[in-house]
Amino acid sequence: MDELPIGRRVAYWRGRRKLSQQVFADRLGKSKSWVDKVERGVRRLDKFSVLYEIAYILQVDVQLLLGKDPERRTDALNCIDQVEVQEIRAALERYDSMSAYFDAAPYPPPLADMRKAVNHAWLTYQYGRYGMLTRALPKLLRDAQAADAGHDGDRALEAANLLGQVYQIASSVLRKLGECDLAWLAADRSMAVAQRADDQLLAGIATARVSNAMAAMGRPLPALELNLTIANRLALGGSNDDPQRLSVYGMLLLQGAMAAARLGDSATVDDLINGAYEAALQLGSDQNHYWTSFGPTNVELHRAAAAVELGDGGRAVEIHHQRITEPAFNALLPERRAHHLLDLARGLAQIGDVASAGEMLLRGDRLAPSEIRCRPIAHEVMSDVLRRTRGAPPSPIAELAEQMGVGV
Repeated sequence: MDELPIGRRVAYWRGRRKLSQQVFADRLGKSKSWVDKVERGVRRLDKFSVLYEIAYILQVDVQLLLGKDPERRTDALNCIDQVEVQEIRAALERYDSMSAYFDAAPYPPPLADMRKAVNHAWLTYQYGRYGMLTRALPKLLRDAQAADAGHDGDRALEAANLLGQVYQIASSVLRKLGECDLAWLAADRSMAVAQRADDQLLAGIATARVSNAMAAMGRPLPALELNLTIANRLALGGSNDDPQRLSVYGMLLLQGAMAAARLGDSATVDDLINGAYEAALQLGSDQNHYWTSFGPTNVELHRAAAAVELGDGGRAVEIHHQRITEPAFNALLPERRAHHLLDLARGLAQIGDVASAGEMLLRGDRLAPSEIRCRPIAHEVMSDVLRRTRGAPPSPIAELAEQMGVGV
């Protein structure tokens, strides 16, 4: 983005703030034609007073418009900023269902449109396009809330199900980006909505999202207990060979194992991952029921991740990773693969192989740039790699660090 003319940068941030040229011009006290000429590079933008006013309206640092901000460079194309966090927070703070209790919405969004939008959002997440997703989330949340509030009868269950999924999508991406309090709020909302949707499996996955957010907030013990409680409930009811139930049950065990790893409880980690592996073998292959990506390969990814969390990077790299076949790994969606490469980078850093750790970050960046450039944990790994590299880092590492905003 730094190579773009200043007018193109203005256009980019105007679009990201969802301002039309006319609205932007009105706020600046200029004409729409003036804005159009600036953005096309026909008119020069060389007065600092005007630049600062534009930056104020767009809520960005003026250095970002000049392409000189060393703290946020091309990662700004992929990552969330605080303006967008506040937009998502505002959407989560809406209570359309309560308003509809008194005055029903006359024209709720069609459920067919909502289904398409929700499926697209899940795929956007699973392909690791977090910036695109977070900028679409406020509208998606508002539309899903309006649909939930405005539909009744048989359609009410589907509307609630779709809203529950949107809350889960929001929770998942917000946790990735380090916004753990909002991730917990969205996940908690998804649990309540899942009950109204009368869908035990949706509630089960919502439980895993809540537990993930709790663990990220430093509360792994209640996260472990919650996962196990709901996993046991699922095990006691329903068909034991239902692929959807097996997927949700297995994911609850895997997330419980990750919480146990944060507690340093290796015995519980092994028990839960082995239980999840049994469910995966019953399932037979990696599938994506309830957007879980659950299956034998994903279980092995969690074995490696848990080993890293326990501080045993050597086992993660030398044993668990070696059990994953290349065709099975390549068949996984980009988010899963890039996440695993980030875990391997952490494990390699733990055993002192910072050169290979940097290579894993580069591989992950090629698969799903947002998984590496936007996650706080990836920034920590990159900082560790740079700090422990003797001499100047290799140019690809230095370039990625610069793009991430991590000081070389």
